[in-house]
Amino acid sequence: MERYLHGTSLVHRLDPRLKLLATLAFVLAATITPPHAWYALSSLGALGWAAVLASGIPVPYILKRSSIALPFAGMAAISLPFTHAGEALWAGRLFGWTLTVTDQGLWLFLSVIAKAWLSVLVSGLLVATTPFPDLLKAMRTLHVPPVLVTIISFTYRYLFVLVDEALRLQTAREARSAGPGGTVLWRAKVLGGMIGSLFIRSYERSERIYQAMLSRGYAGQLQTMTQLAWGARNTWIGIGWSAALVAIVILGFVTV
Repeated sequence: MERYLHGTSLVHRLDPRLKLLATLAFVLAATITPPHAWYALSSLGALGWAAVLASGIPVPYILKRSSIALPFAGMAAISLPFTHAGEALWAGRLFGWTLTVTDQGLWLFLSVIAKAWLSVLVSGLLVATTPFPDLLKAMRTLHVPPVLVTIISFTYRYLFVLVDEALRLQTAREARSAGPGGTVLWRAKVLGGMIGSLFIRSYERSERIYQAMLSRGYAGQLQTMTQLAWGARNTWIGIGWSAALVAIVILGFVTV
């Protein structure tokens, strides 16, 4: 669960609020950059990789973590090459449908993949260089709704508990089964029972945890020992990062 990698680099030492705002600004810049502005997208990639190199995080680790976005982005954008007008690059029939891949649709598909990958790359860098309690503290300091911060913290804290509970249910099912056989309907029935049991156990556990927190003085907001300090270095780096993003976005609209 913990994706933080200890380090003493400049990126590690930056204020978590700056890193969170810088990541959101990068994602926003990647989103509003025109799809065919490849000079701008290349500049965003260079800026993101400069931050990665400055952090000292191993490149294979970042590549592995950021590649998780590619299948999801590909599934979301798979229809773009076939639905946008442009010069036909390929045409064929599939299940009675005529499919045509256009150059404009293909470029749009590639730009969506690139934007998603760059956004996850920088987001992964944020998580890898910032302890999760510090991120929660930064969210509260930036006036993110307390309910949202609490939900994120509980999801992070107890997700592994749900995974462990599901594994125990799976082990119990395998211990009571003579083999992997059974019809599809039988498997669906067993799976539905496991999901229902997991939901009931999770609900009961959440009630016990909530009562335990109330008995320990919980008043709707989690408290941490982290103290954040914003120095002049964070200000100058924030200004430089913002200026670079604004220049890249302008470049994208000028060169498109």
